[in-house]
Amino acid sequence: MSKNVIEGLIPEILWEKFYEISQIPRQSKHEDKIRTYLKNFAGVNNLIYKEDRAGNIVIYLPPVPGFENSPTIVLQSHVDMVCEKNKDKVHDFEKDPIELIRDGDWIKANGTTLGADNGIGVAAALSIALDNSFEHGPIELLFTVDEETGLTGADSLERDFITGKYLLNLDTEEDGAFYIGCAGGMDTVGTFKIEYGKFNKEYTPYYLFISGLKGGHSGINIHEGRANAIKLLGQILKNLEGLNYQISYIAGGSKRNAIPREAEAILWLHPDDELKAIESVNAFVIESTFEYKNKESDIKIIFERKETNGLSKKVFSSDFVNKIINVILAIPHGVISMSAEIDGLVETSSNLATLIIEDDYLRIGTSQRSSVESAKRNIGNSVRAVFELAGAEISVLDKYPAWQPNTNSRLLELSKNVYKKLFGAEPEFKAVHAGLECGILINKFPWLDMISLGPTIEGAHSPDERVKISDVEKFYKLLKAIISELSKERT
Repeated sequence: MSKNVIEGLIPEILWEKFYEISQIPRQSKHEDKIRTYLKNFAGVNNLIYKEDRAGNIVIYLPPVPGFENSPTIVLQSHVDMVCEKNKDKVHDFEKDPIELIRDGDWIKANGTTLGADNGIGVAAALSIALDNSFEHGPIELLFTVDEETGLTGADSLERDFITGKYLLNLDTEEDGAFYIGCAGGMDTVGTFKIEYGKFNKEYTPYYLFISGLKGGHSGINIHEGRANAIKLLGQILKNLEGLNYQISYIAGGSKRNAIPREAEAILWLHPDDELKAIESVNAFVIESTFEYKNKESDIKIIFERKETNGLSKKVFSSDFVNKIINVILAIPHGVISMSAEIDGLVETSSNLATLIIEDDYLRIGTSQRSSVESAKRNIGNSVRAVFELAGAEISVLDKYPAWQPNTNSRLLELSKNVYKKLFGAEPEFKAVHAGLECGILINKFPWLDMISLGPTIEGAHSPDERVKISDVEKFYKLLKAIISELSKERT
């Protein structure tokens, strides 16, 4: 891939680092290559670093002469990325680089997630280490692993790993806003032992495929009413009730923290019911197109006959099919409640995220978020109840706490003043209905004063992800100015 895509972009040093990062595979739980890159960066630039057992890395940036007694500032970002691609895109996230595309004032990827979440934050931190144009005190560049699949890197940090007084989290996605709170979350997973039935050799195989949905981040985009491919699949199958068909395969979604964009199934239809099934699916296409006309303009539903060669003849029992369809339809998905304290903020939500077959088991993955701990627990229990009624084995994973806003923060007030001085406007202060590592960090390091900031990133966790070029320049300028202002303090 040519570097021409970033030619002339400002700040040059940040875009150079982002390009380098985009060439490195960094799927969650497979961050070895990006960690090696960071350690090499420290070595080449004569910087001390430390790595813990989980793979988190902190690089120590010494103060500019005369600023030795300034408070230590932590710049925190995560090195992993959500790996999503369009079904027709050939891309191996374990070895292929991300192909960057420049589209006006945006950088995006070719058919995959971009990794601006949180590659822009990582690139900004590395740029700070190389930038000699401003004054600063001691800085700790904290790079955490495995944020996207449960924030396990941050959760593994030991209390002496960082020492800073202030922390700037570089993982939010809105220009002109400082984030001072986030939702807590957890995953609730139901695992079913597949019950098989007798295959009817008279039946004809059909392939059902739902695609073209926007998907997106299951926290940030959950309030937008986007379609869920797994829910649509369940609705189509429910509409086929009364027809003679069997299912040999079913799947949907791929990530716990993404709204499912695609789902599929292989159905075997009795010849007498083929036309009825086609008519039912066609009717659903019309209905769903109308239902989501203002939210999903590119819904595609394929229902076509398949060749029998290579297809499994192991089919689910009719009772098992009915049970799974009912579970899909009954599991809550979307906004559960809005915040009564912060206008427009989702308080509690649930995401029906994945439908995966492994060996002879079908696993349904869901995730719950809330800024209120009891509400998170309650919606988790609602999902659990559906699984229990259907006889699933239930597991609750990746719990993480909310980050409660501190409106009296010294860092917040200083950052507000810096923003006004730079841009002549008032910044917004917000909480986000998504999991930030700040919730874990404030519990581990309660002395920290922290905020989160970043440039405009749209479509995170989907192949539509893109970052606004002009806002990256603003973000980096703001980051340097906040660091400089904080460094005027003396410990």
